[in-house]
Formats: sequence, structure tokens, C-alpha cells
Amino acid sequence: MSNQITAAFYRGDHRFSVETIDAAPPAKGEVAVRIAYCGICGTDMHVFHGNMDARIGFERVIGHEMSGTIDAVGAGVEGFAKGQKVVVRPLDHCGDCPACAAGHQHICHNLKFLGLDTHGAFQEIWTVPAHTIHTLPDDMRLDHAALIEPVAVACHDVRLSGLAKGEDAVIIGGGPIGVLVAAVARAAGGNVIISEVNENRLAIAAKMGFDTVNPTKDDLVETIQKRTGNKGADVVFEVSGSQPGVDAMTAVAAVRARIVMVAIHAQKPQIDMFQFFWRELELKGARVYEPQDYDKAIQLVAGGEIDAETIITDIAPLADIQKAFEALDASPTALKSLINVGA
Repeated sequence: MSNQITAAFYRGDHRFSVETIDAAPPAKGEVAVRIAYCGICGTDMHVFHGNMDARIGFERVIGHEMSGTIDAVGAGVEGFAKGQKVVVRPLDHCGDCPACAAGHQHICHNLKFLGLDTHGAFQEIWTVPAHTIHTLPDDMRLDHAALIEPVAVACHDVRLSGLAKGEDAVIIGGGPIGVLVAAVARAAGGNVIISEVNENRLAIAAKMGFDTVNPTKDDLVETIQKRTGNKGADVVFEVSGSQPGVDAMTAVAAVRARIVMVAIHAQKPQIDMFQFFWRELELKGARVYEPQDYDKAIQLVAGGEIDAETIITDIAPLADIQKAFEALDASPTALKSLINVGA
């Protein structure tokens, strides 16, 4: 393994610095992955805006929506071969807390999110615990594979919703995660409608074959009622992170609908609790993903159920990471931006 690699460090104040560093060989139980592509996630944008400085500091390589190949394995690691295509499920659990004891390692009380709480994938070689690795089909395109992490988020959301074939699902918010939830819900046999206010995002969703509605132009409740035979949505995914989205999630829900809270709300939203009583609604939180969600995501991306070509709107080299973040921040049309780290 080459000793010298290029890495992009977040330095605070909307700034990355691309530097040459020494790559440490993988320790016992670790795997070194040569990164091909890494997507820019909404959380990475929060980092860029300085909203997570207290958590990550100014010496951190971020990035976790990645694809790559095995570069080297540490002592005690078996079942991986150099050059094998892989993705990383970037969660490292403690193994000792009540959540881990109950089998919920993905929401461990002491969870480390790799690429935030540790160094991440905006570097040529990323060393991670072996248990986080998922192998990919040999013929999978590595740019498409960089979508597997956010697709796994969507797989977890849809699995927790219990969406059954033929049910009506409304996705509130048509950003990167919203369209992926829509794609996974459609693959599960749901009748999907996306509610989104951004016309560029509506156009992308329509290009992907989804029914859409712009709630600033059409009455959302009326539209959903009309499209569901006055029943409402069996499953609602709140992906907007906005108060209007939270208002809409109860308003469009059918009797005994399941509502999945996907978005992170910075402020406490006001929720119409009366509707939970009146219609016997359920509300579920969905945080990250479990191994089976990664397996499902790999299957969906490999099978072409995810329109990767439409979803990936921009690719920039690692040397231009600063420009890529600035461009994404200013762009009304971008959906998913990737950094070509070493493909």
C-alpha cells in the first residue's frame, strides 16, 4: 500500500483543505478501502455550514456515502480479497449498551458514525472496522454504488413503514432522500406520490416516472383524497424537515395510516395530536439502517430499480471539493453530487 495519500480536511468556516498525508496500515480487525467515489450528503452540508463544529472539530476528513475496493486487510480479517468492490455501512457500535444488548446496534447509545465521529471517505484510502464492509457484485458501477448508503436509508424507512403492495404512499419532500424513499416504495409495490415545492426537484421526480404535486400550487389534501378514492395515504414519509411538512403528514393520512419521520427537525415541530386519536394513526422514527437494509439497497441498485443516472447530477474531482460544496450549496437543480476520490 502506498504510504502517501490525498485527503480533504474540514477546517471550519465553509473551508476544506486538500492535503497529502501518510496512510496508516489497517490494524487488527480493520480493512483499508481504496475510495472510488463519495457522495455529498445533507449531513456533510450541515458540516460545511458550521452547524456541527462542536461535534467534529476542524481536523476531520468527512464523507460516508462511498464506494471503493479492498486495498489491504488487518490481522484476523478473513473473507475479503484485494480489489474486491465494496461499500461501508458507516456505523460502529459499542456492544455494551442496552440498545446493543437488545439487538439494535444501529441505534447504539454510544454509536460512532464513521465520517463524522471518525475520519471518513473524502480521502484516497479509508480504514474502517471489518464488520462495516458489504461486498458488491463484480459488475456494479462504482459511481452508482456510491448511492447505496442513502438508498439503505430509504430501505430502512420503507421496511419500518410496513408498506404493502398496492398501498398508497405519500412522500413529503422530494430531495435526494425523498426520491430514494419514493423509488424503494415503488419497488415494494406502493402507489407513490411525491409532494415537493421546488420545481427543479419536481421535474427530476417526474422524469423518474413519479406522480407529483406542488402544495404551493395545488391543495395537497384535496389532491391526495382525489387520487386515493377519498381514503388518504396508507403510509406517509415526512422527509421535508419543515413545519408545513409536519402539518401535511397528518392531514393526508388515511385511517390507521403509518407515518414515518425520516427528516431531522432542528426545532421542535408542532404536531396535530388530535389526528392520531381521531384516525388511530401511528408515528415511527427512522434513524439510519441495519445490515439487511444495505443488502436490499445493493440488490435494488444492482437491479436497476434506482435511476442512478438521473439522481447523480454532478461529479467533481477530490482536488475541487471546495468548489463542489460551494456549487451544491448554491445550486437549485443539483440532486446528488459525487466526489471522484480515486476512480
